[in-house]
Amino acid sequence: MVLLALGAVLTFALRVDVSGVDLQVVGWILMIAGALGIVLELAVWGPRQRRVTHTDDYGAHAGAPVRRSTTEESY
Repeated sequence: MVLLALGAVLTFALRVDVSGVDLQVVGWILMIAGALGIVLELAVWGPRQRRVTHTDDYGAHAGAPVRRSTTEESY
């Protein structure tokens, strides 16, 4: 977000001439890098699912039925 904001300031708010550097191009590059960073962060840390399996064995002898339940959790 910082890169995106800094790039927007350099591109749209500043009207300064620096020899050898075009601040508008630098601003666009920073905005693209900031937007790409946000998209990658959402892709990596976005909503995930995990599968949890619970097994209940009531201490019965071998071969007795076992109850299993699987749930999908989204967070």
